[in-house]
Amino acid sequence: MASVGATPGRTPQGPGPGEASTNFPCPAPVPGPGEAEEEEEEEPAEIHLCVLWNSGYLGIAYYDTSDSTIHFMPDAPDHESLKLLQRVLDEIDPQSVVTSAKQDENMTRFLGKLASQEHREPKRPEIIFLPSVDFGLEISKQRLLSGNYSFIPDSMTATEKILFLSSIIPFDCLLTVRALGGLLKFLARRRIGVELEDCNVSVPILGFKKFVLTHLVSIDQDTYSVLQIFKSESHPSVYKVASGLKEGLSLFGILNRCRCKWGEKLLRLWFTRPTQDLGELNSRLDVIQFFLLPQNLDMAQMLHRLLGHIKNVPLILKRMKLSHTKVSDWQVLYKTVYSALGLRDACRSLPQSIQLFRDIAQEFSDDLHHIASLIGKVVDFEGSLAENRFIVLPNIDPEIDEKKRRLMGLPSFLTEVAQKELENLDSRIPSCSVIYIPLIGFLLSIPRLPSMVETSDFEIEGLDFMFLSEEKLHYRSARTKELDALLGDLHCDIRDQETLLMHQLQCQVLARAAVLTRVLDLASRLDVLLALASAARDYGYSRPRYSPRLLGVRIQNGRHPLMELCARTFVPNSAECGGDKGRVKVITGPNSSGKSIYLKQVGLITFMALVGSFVPAEEAEIGAVDAIFTRIHSCESISLGLSTFMIDLNQVAKAVNNATEQSLVLIDEFGKGTNTVDGLALLAAVIRHWLALGPTCPHVFVATNFLSLVQLQLLPQGPLVQYLTMETCEDGNDLVFFYQVCEGVASASHASHTAAQAGLPDKLIARGKEVSDFIRSGKPIQPVKELLKEKQMEKTMGSRGRSGLPLVQAPYTVLLLPLETSHQDPGARSFFLWLQRMQALEREQDALWQGLELLEHSQAWYEGRLREAQQQQLRLGALGENFLTDSHSEPGSPQLAQIQKVNICLQNLIQGKFSPHPLNKDSSCATQDWKGRPRKQNLWQQQVSCREVGGGWKPWASVGVGSTNTQTVSLLFSRS
Repeated sequence: MASVGATPGRTPQGPGPGEASTNFPCPAPVPGPGEAEEEEEEEPAEIHLCVLWNSGYLGIAYYDTSDSTIHFMPDAPDHESLKLLQRVLDEIDPQSVVTSAKQDENMTRFLGKLASQEHREPKRPEIIFLPSVDFGLEISKQRLLSGNYSFIPDSMTATEKILFLSSIIPFDCLLTVRALGGLLKFLARRRIGVELEDCNVSVPILGFKKFVLTHLVSIDQDTYSVLQIFKSESHPSVYKVASGLKEGLSLFGILNRCRCKWGEKLLRLWFTRPTQDLGELNSRLDVIQFFLLPQNLDMAQMLHRLLGHIKNVPLILKRMKLSHTKVSDWQVLYKTVYSALGLRDACRSLPQSIQLFRDIAQEFSDDLHHIASLIGKVVDFEGSLAENRFIVLPNIDPEIDEKKRRLMGLPSFLTEVAQKELENLDSRIPSCSVIYIPLIGFLLSIPRLPSMVETSDFEIEGLDFMFLSEEKLHYRSARTKELDALLGDLHCDIRDQETLLMHQLQCQVLARAAVLTRVLDLASRLDVLLALASAARDYGYSRPRYSPRLLGVRIQNGRHPLMELCARTFVPNSAECGGDKGRVKVITGPNSSGKSIYLKQVGLITFMALVGSFVPAEEAEIGAVDAIFTRIHSCESISLGLSTFMIDLNQVAKAVNNATEQSLVLIDEFGKGTNTVDGLALLAAVIRHWLALGPTCPHVFVATNFLSLVQLQLLPQGPLVQYLTMETCEDGNDLVFFYQVCEGVASASHASHTAAQAGLPDKLIARGKEVSDFIRSGKPIQPVKELLKEKQMEKTMGSRGRSGLPLVQAPYTVLLLPLETSHQDPGARSFFLWLQRMQALEREQDALWQGLELLEHSQAWYEGRLREAQQQQLRLGALGENFLTDSHSEPGSPQLAQIQKVNICLQNLIQGKFSPHPLNKDSSCATQDWKGRPRKQNLWQQQVSCREVGGGWKPWASVGVGSTNTQTVSLLFSRS
């Protein structure tokens, strides 16, 4: 588990709190002769491990005194033999192992074996059992959240502390949380490292780090979910709705073609533990490639049929040990062993250069044949199924055969005995019979006579009354007692002897349990590889290549393994992220153009190569990848108590804190869950953080619709950044998607086209385009007139009276009066009078609305004319400057006369443009607005006023400026 390049015998130091460590710390090195004195001054590093095992999953956490850091491993599946736990112990060599006092048999056996290892170096770990209550889920969470950690600032509130720890510790891994809680309890009780300090001094904890095993690729549960590697759905059967789940459309679902249950479990284990071990990966690919050859198709089908008979051998062995074996267990074991022999014979004819074929041919020993022959010679399957108990075949035990012969001849023999008994009975008894009841023996049965009413009437001389059943009296006679002594309880004797034989047979099988376990391991491995070969043949997958020196992946014409099954046509795309160029790829493009599919496609192809499967691509070269991080989809849950954006931040925080130069990071639309400016800033900050790492930057694929990220140049320019886009083409009002990745940047998101495809009304789409145009041009957003009118109507008509109800909700209300109502009726007259008033108010409101619309049109007209005048003013000002500086001006005329001439022309023009309203030339509209307030003078009127107040015209250079515009024009004309 030591990472590449780590110094042997040293403890690799992690970056900081919350950062993942891809290696286990090794024990302290043994000092050499020359450095013994220096090492004695330092205390040796101690590692204290806490482990929990439940339902096939393992939760591990340990404390390292060398760096005062707690390391944890998320819940990981493990075999019943606890191979993963043994691997962890071999790597870290803990001083103590802490676990719950309530454990199952597998864990108890493992710990007992661990404690008995006398040869273990440097010494055996101390096994410590704590009460199971110390590992409770809620109390463990409380210990984690209430701990005093030096890496958490004191200024953080309780809520901020919870959010900070949730981005480091996987609280959804229940076993890991419980293991962490138990470890904290142990540290507080033992006071590791602070034994001599005051009681108020706690054990120092400088950080939490996640670790994975050597060559294992770190992938979190969010990545498994968003990439659809696993997807559980409710079972369609009504009988399994409550408890049954089935695999939905997922990568595991389309590749799982295993014939035996253990093959399916192994495939799931491979999916949960992708590896970087090139030897292991290539050995898997060799088997898949062999079965993909056309000449080996028949052999693959034959092996697949044999694997269908490999059943749950460990469960059968467990029942044998507990003597709970069923008849079906013997039958299943017999078929399993014979199928294993068939697999051995078939693999012996295959090339022994492939490791798996060689292992099956060698390790499927003759013990299997011995077990099969024993079961076949001893067990009577037909009789056992009929009797629903273990029955031995004839000629196995002579004593059993003799007793069975006697038992078979009992009916005729007992008939003779009954005839002799009837001769000695009372003549009133018409008939009798001698019966055999197991565990009771031989009895004389006679019918009940009408005179036998009371119990005392049942007594017959020479017979011992036993019981009454179905109007028959059962007695023991001298002959039946003699039969019991002579023949005994034949049925029970036969069952006891057969049970003894079954026990002997079970001992023979259990003595060879190791070969059966090995058979299951190799058969399940062969089953998985045959399933992957079948899927690769059907879907057209190709073999990937592994290049340890390549940092990243190179994919040529890759395909999404799930999307290509759902779409009529799928456009393949290539991807390359190796070396120091293009480590960060920013992908832009319209909505629904395939950006997310492209990200998932890269992640899935990389994942499939890391589990030893063929991949959906023409060519694929996979370099050193130690982790895959994603921020593609928010896995929301009410139980998390987090907002959608906080979940997104947690996912990105995991990538930022844990990604290395060998990690693959896929980010899709990060920042969309908050304000646009804040989201854009966060996205740019995260990318710039990775770019600042230089050559150690992880391989990042970012898909975004934040085009401002490129337009505002928020990212530094350099070879590390590469911009990609999804190719599209506009055909009139239609947008054509080519789903092809190319270099460049998208010009627009074309959200309106996607909205139209989603079925939004055209009116809303048009309004969205209008608002978007306003924002792009920097103009204020104008409200929709119809909506404005409705809101004003609501404000006007929706006022409330004293009773709290609206006075009027509509222009008028229609009341249905009875047909016989007369106009002379006082109520009717009041009604019609009210109706006339309401109609008059309605007409008045219509007139007011028309006036408002006219005012709006007038305002727009005046604004347009004002804009025109200002533009002409600037043009005329430029004309005046050209006139003053023109070399062809009148010879000898002074400049002051020319300036006055220009000013008079401009003054006349402006006064003509802004004369009073033609409907009322004598009105004061030129100086006052419609409310009588003084109207703001235009620029030229201000200049005229200044000259009139001064008593005459003055040169432009000497005019006092009262506004910025005036100053600009004055300087413009004073340059001459």
